[in-house]
Amino acid sequence: MSEISNLWGGTFDITLEMEDQSIESGHRHYYDRSAYQSPLEDEVKQGWLLRPAMDMEMKRKKKKRCFNINPTVLIRTLVVVAVLAGFVALVAFLATRRHHHRPPPVQDNYTIALQRALMFFNAQRSGKLPANNHVSWRGDSCLDDGNGYLNGLEGGYYDGGDAVKYSFPASFAMTMLSWSVLEYSAKYETAGELNHVKDIIRWGTDYLLKTFNSSADTIDKIVLQVGKNSSENCWIRPESINYPRPVIPCSTCPALAAEMAAALAAASIVFKDDHKYSKKLVHGADILFKFATKGEGERYAGGSDPPSNFYNSSGFWDEFVWGGAWMYCATGNSSYIDLVTSPGLAKHAEAFWGGPDHGVHGWDNKHAGAQLLMSRLRMFLDFGYPYEEMLKNFHEQICEIICSYLPGSHNFKRTNGGLIELNHGKPKPLQYVTNAAFLATLYADYLEATLTPGWQCGAKFYPKDAFRDFAKTQIDYILGRNLRHMSYVVGFSDHFPQYVHHKGASIPGYIKHQSCQEGLRWKESKKPNPNTIVGAMVGGPDKHDGFQDNRSNYNFTEPTIAGNAGLVAALVALSDGSKTGIDKNTMFYAIPPFSMPRPPRPLVGKP
Repeated sequence: MSEISNLWGGTFDITLEMEDQSIESGHRHYYDRSAYQSPLEDEVKQGWLLRPAMDMEMKRKKKKRCFNINPTVLIRTLVVVAVLAGFVALVAFLATRRHHHRPPPVQDNYTIALQRALMFFNAQRSGKLPANNHVSWRGDSCLDDGNGYLNGLEGGYYDGGDAVKYSFPASFAMTMLSWSVLEYSAKYETAGELNHVKDIIRWGTDYLLKTFNSSADTIDKIVLQVGKNSSENCWIRPESINYPRPVIPCSTCPALAAEMAAALAAASIVFKDDHKYSKKLVHGADILFKFATKGEGERYAGGSDPPSNFYNSSGFWDEFVWGGAWMYCATGNSSYIDLVTSPGLAKHAEAFWGGPDHGVHGWDNKHAGAQLLMSRLRMFLDFGYPYEEMLKNFHEQICEIICSYLPGSHNFKRTNGGLIELNHGKPKPLQYVTNAAFLATLYADYLEATLTPGWQCGAKFYPKDAFRDFAKTQIDYILGRNLRHMSYVVGFSDHFPQYVHHKGASIPGYIKHQSCQEGLRWKESKKPNPNTIVGAMVGGPDKHDGFQDNRSNYNFTEPTIAGNAGLVAALVALSDGSKTGIDKNTMFYAIPPFSMPRPPRPLVGKP
């Protein structure tokens, strides 16, 4: 008979020889040789008669066999079963624990500082605050701003510690935040801050849309400022302001209008998935840019912005380049790139002039930022003729600027503690340092995205990490790696400024109403601020690394939204995040496929 193997390698084959041996040895099996033969009728009937007796015999033998189990085998079997059951239970427990109690990833210092720096904007909100503002000592304030002016001017951000709303630095801040989101949205998302930073931007752009007739096709004025600085004779919380605040409009302000256009244009790309809102932003940006240039572009012959006590523009041509570049990215309209690459505009803007402030990106000077933005077009879109020559000039200029930040350059001095003196030892240096750190890191990421290992700075070749290392040393200085071992970002580390120049932070939240004169005692108090304005980056140290933690000295201790915007941008660029680089494509989503025209044929003289 053929052998049939079982699961464990044995056999189901039964032979007569085996049966005989079993009978001889005194063992009985429960099968009968005759069962394999065709039974006769008598035998079947006999089987019916014998069936009850046979069943009883089989039950008796089964019972007997049950008591013949080897105890050792039984114990081993039970042990194996118990071990297997325990292992399965352990695996199930660990899987459940991992699913429900997964520890959060370890965050680097830049990500932690980023989360705090964004909170500063929550503390600077004006108007009716949202439920998720999460700053316990702040409340609704200045709800009557701009009553009777268009649709009112409630909302927006207070610029610094004195509860004044300036459109110029606010627009720059929103542009920088939008730029950082367009480049590093994946890092924001990994840090859990993407929705937060978008809310911050929208709070700002919603207000900017109120400062002019954004539903019209043309405008003749925009709001420059709401409120006035009165720190000398009035020190009260924004929530206590119950007097009318002045609204200062302007009808000739090309720098402000172009910066506002840049802010709305950049934000329109951030909110591109909200088609209605994005379209509203683009429309507002378009009429602002036309208002700024009077439709004359590089031939603009109008006046400059009116003077301001705190935010005077030194010129407007750089804003024309900066605003025009953002308008092109937001619309894809070739008239904008035609304008910003025109040699006449670059000459007016002195884009290629050295000068002491060459490379100092800030709320007033946009040359460096505009040049990096234009270089981005060249590096990733490869325009060619007729734009290549000017784009190449912009590219060369920004490379020179980024190289000037490195320690080997002699363009800028450094303090003994290592802080670069971009504003040449003047007060409030940190706002410029953070912007430079952002530009340098972004430039390094552009190199990485184009598979460029580094750049030649003069006679020396620097790998791309050298530019990122520069940014790290500067941001590390701000976060506490300096001679004073002080973090200039409030709420980061254990040692930070306690006497921040900020009316809201310096007065206890339980004081709801007081007069200007009554509040002065809090300004002059020798006690630290009762409220911690988390994430605020103060003005910073002097050129000797010295710092006065003095509430009355705003040059050292006042934070601003323009300064914090640069800090946020630099921190997200440096954060580990998702380990990804920049988003190359989102910024260009509105730009149509480029069809490069043929250059003009050279003139051939007659023989």
